[in-house]
Amino acid sequence: MPKSPNQKQKLLLIRDYLEKNTDEEHPVSTADLIRYLDMNGVSAERKSIYDDMQTLQDFGVDVLKTRSGNSSGWYVGTRDFQLPELRLLVDSVQASRFITRKKSMELIGKLEGLASVHQARDLRRQVFVKNRIKTMNESIYYLVDDIHAAIAADRKIRFKYYTYNARGEKVVKHDGEMYEVSPFALLWDNENYYLVGYDSAKQGLRHYRVDKMAEIRQGKKGRDGREAFESQDMAVYTGARFGMFSGQPSNVRLEFEDSLAGAVIDRFGNDVMLIPGREGHFTVTVSVAVNEPFFAWLCTFGDQAALLGPESARRAMREHIRKISGVYEEAKEEKA
Repeated sequence: MPKSPNQKQKLLLIRDYLEKNTDEEHPVSTADLIRYLDMNGVSAERKSIYDDMQTLQDFGVDVLKTRSGNSSGWYVGTRDFQLPELRLLVDSVQASRFITRKKSMELIGKLEGLASVHQARDLRRQVFVKNRIKTMNESIYYLVDDIHAAIAADRKIRFKYYTYNARGEKVVKHDGEMYEVSPFALLWDNENYYLVGYDSAKQGLRHYRVDKMAEIRQGKKGRDGREAFESQDMAVYTGARFGMFSGQPSNVRLEFEDSLAGAVIDRFGNDVMLIPGREGHFTVTVSVAVNEPFFAWLCTFGDQAALLGPESARRAMREHIRKISGVYEEAKEEKA
């Protein structure tokens, strides 16, 4: 019998079929494989299938044989990504606000392709993207790629940066002028992507929400500020800024009730030193950007937490609370 033009694809077809259709709970028989090959114009015999399986195993594909009674089957065991790992990745994609709903479903579909069709159905059952708040900026994927390209090329970037007005309209900052920054890192914080770069004009590191950047262009100038970036611990840099709001980090001393130890460790990491204080309380000294987002975080604990020092930070905290209190006093007077 003359060989089919597709005969050279035999091993590829077998591997593709096994990876898409089999797992430990769903093996396929040799007869199933022969029928599948025949549908694709490839002839095969039982003995040749055994030889092909051995070739795949020698190549590194984890093809396993299972037997139940008089029947036997083949399936792919270990894969590049196991099902628990794929579940973790799917969870991450659907939880990420910066990934749009459309892109979320596209990425999850590609992740499903790394599992068998049976496992893919299991992954699909856990997808809850529809009603999550997602960014509307589809171009963020290309912005991230542009930033990585500039970092790899050791070049500055220029871009426009915008915010929103009370009508929900985009407003370009800096009077529409381009920002020029030396990009060094991309950080993920509080469900947003941030670029950390060096601003030569301001002589310091700055961070920018990537989804609020536009018209990124790679410049011809090399990057500045490498020493400033390399001297900075990015974990500390992120941890000192609540919601990545700006502000110069400084050391503050805080007091918490003992029941809040977990919340403090979640915020500042396992290395934070909890020092026993007055009965039922402990103190910590941490580096934070002393600003309104920090005050707001501290206020979530009510009278279970206190800012002990320095006095300049305490004054700022009192002013923050006074302004908020004033808003509600005025509202009460207007209602009356």
